[in-house]
Amino acid sequence: MSKKKFKERKEKRHKEVSTSLKKMLLSLFDESAGASFQFRQLVRELGAKSKAENKEVFRLLDELEEAGKIKQLADGSYASTKKIATLEGVVDHVNPRFAYINTGAEEDIYVRTQDLGTALHGDTVRISIISQRKGQKAEGRVEEILKRNRTRFVGRLDLTPNRFAFVIPDFKKIYQDFFIYQENVGKAQHNDKVLFEVTRWGDGDKAPEAKVIEILGKTGENEAEIHSIMAEFDLPFRFPPHVLTESEKISEHISEKEVSARRDFRAITTFTIDPEDAKDFDDALSFRKLENGHVEVGVHIADVTHYVKEGTSLDEDAFDRATSVYLVDRTVPMLPERLSNNLCSLRPKETKLTFAAVFEIDQRGKIHSEWFGRTVIHSDHRFSYEQAQEVLESKQGMFAEELTILNDLAHKLRKERFARGAVNFETAEVKFKLDEKGKPLAVIPKVRKDAHKLIEEFMLLANRAVATYVHKMGKGSDRNTFIYRTHDLPDADRVNDFAEFAKQFGHKVNTEEKGISRSLNKLMDEIEGKPEQNVLQSLAVRAMAKAKYTTEPKGHFGLAFDHYTHFTSPIRRYPDMMVHRLLQHYLDHGKPVNKTTYESKCVHSSEREKRAADAERASIRYKQVEFMSLQTDKLYRGIITGVTDFGIFVEIIETKCEGMVRLADMKDDFYEWEERNYRVIGRRRKKVYRLGDEVEVRVKKTDIDRRLMDLIMESSGEMPLWEEKSRRPGRRR
Repeated sequence: MSKKKFKERKEKRHKEVSTSLKKMLLSLFDESAGASFQFRQLVRELGAKSKAENKEVFRLLDELEEAGKIKQLADGSYASTKKIATLEGVVDHVNPRFAYINTGAEEDIYVRTQDLGTALHGDTVRISIISQRKGQKAEGRVEEILKRNRTRFVGRLDLTPNRFAFVIPDFKKIYQDFFIYQENVGKAQHNDKVLFEVTRWGDGDKAPEAKVIEILGKTGENEAEIHSIMAEFDLPFRFPPHVLTESEKISEHISEKEVSARRDFRAITTFTIDPEDAKDFDDALSFRKLENGHVEVGVHIADVTHYVKEGTSLDEDAFDRATSVYLVDRTVPMLPERLSNNLCSLRPKETKLTFAAVFEIDQRGKIHSEWFGRTVIHSDHRFSYEQAQEVLESKQGMFAEELTILNDLAHKLRKERFARGAVNFETAEVKFKLDEKGKPLAVIPKVRKDAHKLIEEFMLLANRAVATYVHKMGKGSDRNTFIYRTHDLPDADRVNDFAEFAKQFGHKVNTEEKGISRSLNKLMDEIEGKPEQNVLQSLAVRAMAKAKYTTEPKGHFGLAFDHYTHFTSPIRRYPDMMVHRLLQHYLDHGKPVNKTTYESKCVHSSEREKRAADAERASIRYKQVEFMSLQTDKLYRGIITGVTDFGIFVEIIETKCEGMVRLADMKDDFYEWEERNYRVIGRRRKKVYRLGDEVEVRVKKTDIDRRLMDLIMESSGEMPLWEEKSRRPGRRR
């Protein structure tokens, strides 16, 4: 080969290599807009090995920089000049290593913890996409924090002898401590539970700084821990003085003029049925037989809006709270005690103002007529659920006939509801027996009997009837704006995933839209009393959409109602107060109200409802973990409720408390996670632990601060791998 041809071939090969490297460089920068690369990283990514190739990469970088396609940064790294696409979303910091940003799109954006900057869980941020390679999920980086979710947190103070301190947050989705200077510690002592406020957000390796706002008590003490939960979820500790003053000024006198403007039920048999420890009775049932053989049942609800007027401080405070919150040892009420336990509470032997839905019902449970409006009642008796249940079972005692007829009607209404496609979910709940200091003495499962279901069924009837009545009042653009409680159809993908999982237990679930509810009810009947009952019920609930408040007149999938609202609990729910006001407005022939204004109120109420539910769960979780921390080395039966790449979640059957068995603590094998099959499997012995399996566990460690519990599997008699290896023939011990 001549020198000329050799040179031409060499130049051609060099050109090909150069072109290939250039394409790869451009592709790398385009796919990672916003990211920067050191030269050695680029060489590794491109697979350049020879000195000549490295030299060519240098040359190409200069060429691309000169062309304005990339730029060299102050630290010597290179980045694309391409305009970075940004998105806005909310941080979900799932573990110490990474977070997801919920942008409202179908898939969340993955962000490494080091790329979060100072953003914390719940913050609203703007992110750039730094990597979105083919076949991989998008990865982002926080560019700007648009809105802090909160600046106050609760944690345990770790105070050093020189009075410098760190506070360790209680909230398990915050993975860093906060530094506090001596002058910002105040009178707080080591191991105090404190409310603290961030004064300076950290940067890089530097911890964020804070100051103590309030001392809640000693870590581990009931009062401190419950106050910690209240502060964590931003629940109010007390009512503002001006709100209390306003409530005290409300007259308790009921004038004859007010009584005459209402339908009078004082002479008709009326009673309440509530929990034993209830103080606010916001619903009562009236009962009388009619000459035509039918019965008249009145669902009477405390007329809170008679006392709480729009525009008052009382109303504004109630709207802000939106709901009462029921923690394990106390209630955080929506309304001051004078209203919730006195003026509005339907106490026995007292004349009370109410708002009612009254129904004429035949023996088959068919509704013949209905009436809505303001009433006045005089309750004859206050039943606890247990007392009413005793009367139902014995057929003897006060109002035995009335209760028996009402219970029979409730059974018929319930049967009709399920025939229409209502979903029958009976989730397990617990309550606690506490000593005078709040220490849990026992965990007691709540049992729902006919007395509970009787009240529930008539409340459902009233809520549905009110929503349907208002909805039928207008048509099209003249339709009345109203507050609905809606529940969408479950997500199809989630239902399919659930059906696949149920199949592993031998159960079939119809995933077609029209057959889902009946199929789920059939499944709930099939699994009753079986080991997989709890886990399948729990997963089925997770597959469902979340109920919410809205002005859109959509249906309620879970209850199988075309229209539904919340009318029956205005003492503890602000949406019910709005429903009372709107219903009266339309009964008085008022025009449709502004939809946008009320939709905004619905969103606020739904958010507050979620906050309350989260706080209630946290308080239950705290008491469960505290109870388990007081137990000796006891063996418990549990059900596997979750499987992850780092551990197995187990719910203890006796206490309903959930803990984790970490895979690192399972010494009999090396377990690997199979996400699609909801299980882990031992690499050597093929031992399988899957969702729904019953296992035996012991408590390894409890962390009351973070409301977490570590468990260990009871030994199956198999020796750890290291011990097995040491006993193999030919090896020394």
